[in-house]
Amino acid sequence: MSAALGGRGGLSINLATIREQCDMSEAVDACLRHSISAISPWRDQIAAIGLDTAARLVREHDLTVTGVCRGGMFTASDAAGRRAAIDDNMRAIDEAASLNADCLVLVVGGLPDGSRDIAGARQMVTDGIGAVLDHARAAAVPLAIEPLHPMYAADRCCVNTLSQALDMCDTLAPGNGGDLGLAIDAYHVWWDPELAAQIARAGREGRILAHHICDWLVPTQDLLLDRGMMGDGIIDLSGFRDMIEKAGFSGHQEVEIFSAENWWKRDADLVLETCIARYRAI
Repeated sequence: MSAALGGRGGLSINLATIREQCDMSEAVDACLRHSISAISPWRDQIAAIGLDTAARLVREHDLTVTGVCRGGMFTASDAAGRRAAIDDNMRAIDEAASLNADCLVLVVGGLPDGSRDIAGARQMVTDGIGAVLDHARAAAVPLAIEPLHPMYAADRCCVNTLSQALDMCDTLAPGNGGDLGLAIDAYHVWWDPELAAQIARAGREGRILAHHICDWLVPTQDLLLDRGMMGDGIIDLSGFRDMIEKAGFSGHQEVEIFSAENWWKRDADLVLETCIARYRAI
């Protein structure tokens, strides 16, 4: 496994990792100080400095944008809500295109308010992605469904396994993996007993668009905001990466850490130094 920071297969920083210390401009400066030229910003971070400024930063520093976070949230209790979600995803696609992003990451949404129908929620997701897919194709922005851990099925993401996401891709874009695929986040899918088989399937179908890394701490103190730095938890990240590479993915490893009580309270340079050291070691 390569330990180089630049080029394909190098290190990317999802800017959520230092979101409490830096705005997007400051985060870019910090990454560049550490020879990191690949980033993945969130839409609120882009909006805070303005899309034009964000796009200028990407151009001027020749940055690779490994993804924009996030589109999705297609589920809603009424037609107006679902239409609003589709409209917002159209805007997200345009923003990702402005940054020449490798993909737009989709966190698809959980159960609508008052609903217990998870199958119906998943159908809303399929319908919503189908409604924006042609716009994404025209903008040359691949859409990356990110399955989330089942603990988020109710409120954030009703697609929870690689198999579910791949079935959705096959329904909407059969044989066309470049347009619609997966963001495979180790934090969310490490536990899946079908992990190896489904990563291999995703590779055969050309659907691995992004690979996110962090670690699962034991005990986990917060289900959203206590992700671990690589090597501090129990995920076999080296083995995970080996599966990804054997499946044909040669893109960046994107560090995405939500850590309210630890890494978000540390100096951004220290966080990035640690990311680099753990990336090279693990």
